[in-house]
Amino acid sequence: MNRVLVLNASYEPLNIASWRRAVVLLIKEKAEQVEHNGKMLRSDFPLPSVIRLRNYIQIPYKEIPLTRRNVLHRDNHTCQYCGYTGEGLTLDHVIPRSRGGKEVWDNMTTACVRCNVKKGNRTPREAEMPLSVTPRRPYSSLHFEVVRHLNSGNNQEWRKYMIGLEDRSAS
Repeated sequence: MNRVLVLNASYEPLNIASWRRAVVLLIKEKAEQVEHNGKMLRSDFPLPSVIRLRNYIQIPYKEIPLTRRNVLHRDNHTCQYCGYTGEGLTLDHVIPRSRGGKEVWDNMTTACVRCNVKKGNRTPREAEMPLSVTPRRPYSSLHFEVVRHLNSGNNQEWRKYMIGLEDRSAS
């Protein structure tokens, strides 16, 4: 099942489409092919992996809710202190709530129980436990889908169009 990254006219990621939908957009000249993965639809038509729309589309910003599930998903279900990926992951406040830390994307991270207890009521610097990735708000809901594709080893030609996602997809 080949998936195609659809870019806006400004090269910002918009969507992930099926290869059939991408080919229709190319045939109707509503998009242009930017990347292909070497597979051919016909002998003279390379199958696209990234296309760019010819006209800019204004997309309204959609806030991604800060939930346990979304934080775990953003952090690839991996402890950001030690790299553990098993069961029993928790959420950790980088700056503890008792010290003024808020429940915001930039202050929440995934931690295993052992690291969360070890860090306790301290900052990562005080506990000498550096984060593997600095937490931040995901850019869009497309972020989750693209990271999943990149982590599975598929569609690596998408990586250069995903500014800001490279460090998340490597974890």
